[in-house]
Amino acid sequence: MRNLSLAQKHQQFEEFFMITHDLHVNMRVLESRFVLPEPDNLAQHMPYAFKIASELAAIDNKSLRHLRGLSDHASELVEFLNHQSRKIDLMMSMILKHEDDPSLNYSSVKFGGGGVIIKCPKAVDLGSQVELKIFIPEESAAIFCFAEVIACKQIDDNHHISLIYSCIREEDQDLLVRASLHLQAANLRKLKQQKNEQH
Repeated sequence: MRNLSLAQKHQQFEEFFMITHDLHVNMRVLESRFVLPEPDNLAQHMPYAFKIASELAAIDNKSLRHLRGLSDHASELVEFLNHQSRKIDLMMSMILKHEDDPSLNYSSVKFGGGGVIIKCPKAVDLGSQVELKIFIPEESAAIFCFAEVIACKQIDDNHHISLIYSCIREEDQDLLVRASLHLQAANLRKLKQQKNEQH
C-alpha cells in the first residue's frame, strides 16, 4: 500500500463497495514527519476504548455463530442472550461517544471497506496522512485507523476529501464492509416498504 502510485491507490479505493451515508468522523491531519506504524503495531496507537470495543465485537460475532445452531432448540435462551448483547452494545456506544472530539468532527459523504469520503470546509493536501475515528452507531461500533488523502474536490462550500485506509486492522476493515452492506440492505428494505405503502 505504501509503495503504490496515486492511480493504484484510487483503483484500490474503488475496489470496495461504498455506501452514501452520513457518519461522524474525527479527522486529525498529522505532521509530515509522522511515521505510519506497521499494522501489527496499530493497537499501541489506539485509544483504550477502541481496543475494548473491537475485542467485544469479535467476541460477539463468535458467540452469535454458536447461537444460530441453538435457535430451534432454545429460542428463549437465544432471545435472552441477544438482549444481553444489545445492552453491552449500548454501553460501548456510550463509552465510545466520549472519544468523539467535537473540534475534529466531520461528516462522511460515503464510506466502505476501502476508504471514506468526508466533507470538510478546508482543503487538505494530497498525500497527507490523517488519524481517523469513525463512529458507526448502527453497529454500536467505532474504528480507529490511519488514512491518506488521495483526492480533494471542492463541491459548493465544502471540500470532499477522499481517504484510503493506510493502516487499519483487518477485523476493523471487515466491520466497515459488514456495516456498509447492512446499511444498504436496510435502505433497500425501507424503499420496498415505501413502495408497498404507496400501492
